[in-house]
Amino acid sequence: MKIGMMSFAHMHAYSYADSLMKLPHVDLVGIFDDDIARGKEVAKKYNTVHFSDQDSFLTLDMDAVIICSENIRHKEMVLNVAKAKKHILCEKPIATTVEDAQEMIDVCVEQEVILQVAFPVRFSSPIQQLKTMIDEGELGDIVAFRTTNRGQNPSGWFIDEDLSGGGAVLDHTVHMVDIMRWYLGKEITEVYSIVDSYFHDIPIDDAGILTFEFENGVIASHDASWSRFSEYPTWGDVTIEVVGTKQTVKVDALKEHFRLFANGDRSLSHVFYGNDMDFGLICDFVDCVEQGREPSITGYDGLKAVEVALAAYRSSETKSKVNL
Repeated sequence: MKIGMMSFAHMHAYSYADSLMKLPHVDLVGIFDDDIARGKEVAKKYNTVHFSDQDSFLTLDMDAVIICSENIRHKEMVLNVAKAKKHILCEKPIATTVEDAQEMIDVCVEQEVILQVAFPVRFSSPIQQLKTMIDEGELGDIVAFRTTNRGQNPSGWFIDEDLSGGGAVLDHTVHMVDIMRWYLGKEITEVYSIVDSYFHDIPIDDAGILTFEFENGVIASHDASWSRFSEYPTWGDVTIEVVGTKQTVKVDALKEHFRLFANGDRSLSHVFYGNDMDFGLICDFVDCVEQGREPSITGYDGLKAVEVALAAYRSSETKSKVNL
């Protein structure tokens, strides 16, 4: 299989490229990046060809493209790739507006190409184990969720709203909304939130506390932030607590680590030894393209996740709940 990549603006691009390198039946045939210095450096690292022009890149003989650009450019790139008849894995959030997300989905349907959204948390072994427990009825009926996604300030274009479309709440809400929807099979109908910048002197939100209600009455809370300082032992956390009528189970997707003590600015670090979520995502996408099947994580999943995150901003601005 021949796969190309568009933009290494998002740090996940490096992990996805590393994952492609592990698959003997996959070739990374080219990289488009209009940051020419970065593009050339990455092409050299992965022994492939750099393109600074999208049109030239899209004439390549390839089956699929992975998009890791700034959030605001997802729509432009997805539409161009779809019209070039290549299947797509798009970094989250799928878009910065619900309307853009819907247009991306519609064009991919018209062009008969796969649109998968990059939610690697679905491929965490502990997260998957809890999904199995829920499906087998071990928790009983779900009553509530409590989730967190708290990391470090990524800086750069992430804190420029014209490029990102939103700060920590957009960046760190979509993952766990996707997991809750996946676990429950129901949609969120009500959002209430408090969003602001508490930890950094930046012109964009770096934290938010969100509460949700699902269509079947299940309630949830979510703590989304860039609250971890640079010397923190790990990048952050991804946790979910599921309250059921039979039992309550909590999962920390990054808990599988050992503590490493060393000299330097970060005297303590957490070294993760669990399964590679990004590799699981890439393997699933490749398998999806090979089999021509519906993606595990659809464009619609991406749309519903971003819809909730954007509703959180409206709720905070109006100081009232938002109904979806």
